[in-house]
Amino acid sequence: IIFQMTQEQYILAAQPNNLQRPGGAPVYPVGIYGWRKRCLYFFVLLLLVIMIVNLALTIWILKVMNFTVDGMGNLRVNKQGVRLEGISEFLLPLYVKEIQSRKDSPLILQSDRNVTVNARNELGQLTGQLIVGSQAVEAQCQRFEVLSNAGGKVLFSADKDEVSIGAGKLRVTGTEGAVFGHSIETPYIRAGPSQDLKLESPTRTLTMEAPKGVEINADAGDFKATCRKELQLESTEGEIFLNANTIRLGNLPHGTFAASSPGSTGPKQTVYELCVCPNGKLYLSPAGASSTCQDTSNVCLWS
Repeated sequence: IIFQMTQEQYILAAQPNNLQRPGGAPVYPVGIYGWRKRCLYFFVLLLLVIMIVNLALTIWILKVMNFTVDGMGNLRVNKQGVRLEGISEFLLPLYVKEIQSRKDSPLILQSDRNVTVNARNELGQLTGQLIVGSQAVEAQCQRFEVLSNAGGKVLFSADKDEVSIGAGKLRVTGTEGAVFGHSIETPYIRAGPSQDLKLESPTRTLTMEAPKGVEINADAGDFKATCRKELQLESTEGEIFLNANTIRLGNLPHGTFAASSPGSTGPKQTVYELCVCPNGKLYLSPAGASSTCQDTSNVCLWS
């Protein structure tokens, strides 16, 4: 009886009439019908299509990017770190502890503008920077060093106090040579084979000092010292020794006898004596049986 009553209620609810139950309570249809049912089927079908497309795209991405248990594409993750094969491009900053190339290939860092390498401390402050640009290579640090691969010898170092070159030989191949704005300290200066060595100061003085002496050698050529005003050879405790087969001093003034009258001329003199004034000036005096420097010392009064 209960089943029959329920079936009768369902039949009455499914009929599109406005019949009322004998008890007087209205009966309303239960379910989704009409355009609502069609919209539900449409959204279910659309959701199914989207799921299928997403699954296909996911499989395609996994296939193209070559995802594996070790990484994806040219990227491999192992116990030592991350390994990249081929050319890699980074659009954002890269933070790593060490970058190393393979044993059989070089490491190339390339950029359209410049390559900047920064070193920071634990507080994030910049302690060192290397900028490789199209116009120059700049290094900002407290001390810059270039070491040799054999033994780690310092070949070049620079800080705010000094610049040190530890190589056995410094060669300057420019046509204009090397220009120093201030003093230099070196034990040895030598020109290349078949080349002249020239030390020049165009607008100031040129001074060479050494605690134990200055030695100048020209084994296969001439030594020439030229100046505009004065050339001074000074030895505070020793002597100045000129050792040569011939020593020539050109354009020295000729001393005259104190008793000779102006305009008087004597016989042509071909042999002279080298004399020195008290102030160090050199002059020539006509040679005689004895020294004539005292008789021709009038030239010292002109200096």
